[in-house]
Amino acid sequence: MTAEEVTNEEQNNIPMEGEDITQKKDGGVLKLVKQEGTGTELPMTGDKVFVHYVGTLMDGTLFDSSRERGEKFSFELGKGQVIKAWDLGVATMKVGEISQLICKPEYAYGTAGSPPKIPPNATLVFQVELFEFRGEDITEGEDGGIIRRIITKGEGYTKPNEGAAVEVCLEGSCEGKVFDKRELKFELGDGESLGLPSGVEKALMAMEQGEESLFIIKPKYGYGNTGNSKYNIPGEATLQYKLKLTTFEKAKESWEMNSAEKLEQSIIVKEKGTQYFKEGKYRQASVQYKRIVSWLENESSLPEGEEQKAQALRLAAHLNLAMCFLKLQEPSSTFDNCDKALELDNTNEKALFRRGEALFAMKEFDRARADFQRVIQLYPSNKAAKSQVALCQKQIKEQHEKDKRLYANMFQKFAERDAKEEADKGMENGGGMEVEESGGQE
Repeated sequence: MTAEEVTNEEQNNIPMEGEDITQKKDGGVLKLVKQEGTGTELPMTGDKVFVHYVGTLMDGTLFDSSRERGEKFSFELGKGQVIKAWDLGVATMKVGEISQLICKPEYAYGTAGSPPKIPPNATLVFQVELFEFRGEDITEGEDGGIIRRIITKGEGYTKPNEGAAVEVCLEGSCEGKVFDKRELKFELGDGESLGLPSGVEKALMAMEQGEESLFIIKPKYGYGNTGNSKYNIPGEATLQYKLKLTTFEKAKESWEMNSAEKLEQSIIVKEKGTQYFKEGKYRQASVQYKRIVSWLENESSLPEGEEQKAQALRLAAHLNLAMCFLKLQEPSSTFDNCDKALELDNTNEKALFRRGEALFAMKEFDRARADFQRVIQLYPSNKAAKSQVALCQKQIKEQHEKDKRLYANMFQKFAERDAKEEADKGMENGGGMEVEESGGQE
C-alpha cells in the first residue's frame, strides 16, 4: 500500500488512533504504521531525510502532496526546518516505512494555521514514506570528508573555536576495531601532538556542549595515504570516531579583547607556534600564527607606540606561516602569506625568497627567477638566491627545449598531413583517365 492509495472514504473517517510518540505523552502526535520498513537503523538528528508525503485535513481535504509534484521532499531532521510533528515522527521511522501521523495544532501550524489551505487550530493528517537518510556533512566545502550522526543532542548554540579548551571522551575505530579510547583535555589546535587526526578537531568545532555524535572521517581528514603506525592504521583508511564533548571554554575572539590583550596574547601564541615548528608540527604551528593575524590584521585602535610592535608581530606571523606551508608542501598558501608580508615590508628578504620558492614549486619558473633576482639585487651576499636563479634558468631552458620538440613534432605532423592530402587530391584528379599515345597515325 502506498500513501496515494488512501481513499477519500478512509480519509473522511480517520480515527484518532495510533501510538503517542510525544515526549510529554499529551496525544499531540499519533503514529500508525501502514507499511513496515526494513532494517533496524533509524535516522538521527541532523540527518538529511528523503520522503514522500500526502497531507490532508481531518475532513479529507487535500492541502499538499509531494507525490503530485513527483519530487521527493528532503530536510535535516531535528533542526526545526519542518513542523514539530515531522521532526518527531520521521525520527521513529525505518527506510521503506509508510506511516500515518495525526498532528494536533500545537505540533503543526498552531493557532495561526497556514492560510489559505490550513485554517487556524487545525489537526492535520500526513501519510509519510521514508526512502533514505544520510548523515550531515560538516566540511566547509561539503566534500563528504566528515559525516556526523548525532546520538545525543547538545545544549545551547555556541560551539568551540580554534584555541578553545575542550574536555572530550573519544573512541576511534577502523574496520570495526577500536584503536583509541581516551578522555582528554586539550586546546583545539594541539590535537596532532595527541595523535588525533585533523578531522577530530574539525568535528569538535561543529559540536555543542554535552553532544555525543558518531563521525565518519575520510582519509583526507584522517591519517591520509601514510596511515598511522602507532595505531596500526593503513594508508587511505576511513575512520570512525564516537565523540562526546563534555565541556568547553571558548578562546577569546578578536572582538572580545582590547588592543593590549591582543598584543599580549599574540606574543604568547607566537612562542607556542615557534615551539611546534621546532618539533616539526607545522600544521599546529600554523594554527597559532593564524590567530595572530586574525587578532591584529584589522586592529585600528592601537595606543601610540604599539603600532610598530603589532606590525612586527603580523610580519613575523605571515613569514612563519609561509615557512609552515612550504614544509607542508602547500605553495599556494605560501605565496599568499608572502604577498601579505610584502605588503608590510616590500623589500623583506625572507618574504621574497619564500615567494620565489613557492613559485618554483608551482612551476612558474620565470616569476620565481624574478623574485630570486630581486633578492640578489637587494641582498648581494645571499648565495642561496644565486643558486635558485641558476636552477630557475635550467628549468626554463629545459621547458624551452621541451616546447621546441613538441612544436617540431606538431609541425612535422601537420606537414605530413598536408602532404598526404595533396597526394590524395592528385590521385583523384588523375585516376581513370586514358593516356594518349604520342605519334599516332595521321
